[in-house]
Amino acid sequence: MNSLEVEARTRKVWFDEENLWLLLYDGRQLSVPLSFFPRLLHATAEQRANLTISGGGTGLHWDEIDEDISVRGLLLGYGDQTVDRKNQAATG
Repeated sequence: MNSLEVEARTRKVWFDEENLWLLLYDGRQLSVPLSFFPRLLHATAEQRANLTISGGGTGLHWDEIDEDISVRGLLLGYGDQTVDRKNQAATG
């Protein structure tokens, strides 16, 4: 496990028309396409802005749209994990 992934903590979150942006405490900026997270993609700007940075910056939570994202997962390139679970259940 890479220590840069585990220790990465979010300082600030913002959005543009197509991306979720994070500023990490170590100075890195990360951009992730909203298409990786359908709930965020279809949310209003107000819903996207209503988030909680949790776990000392290691997680992001949107109560209203029921979305939880780990910073480590973003750094590893993971998108919405519920999509994979639904597809696995459907193909059984």
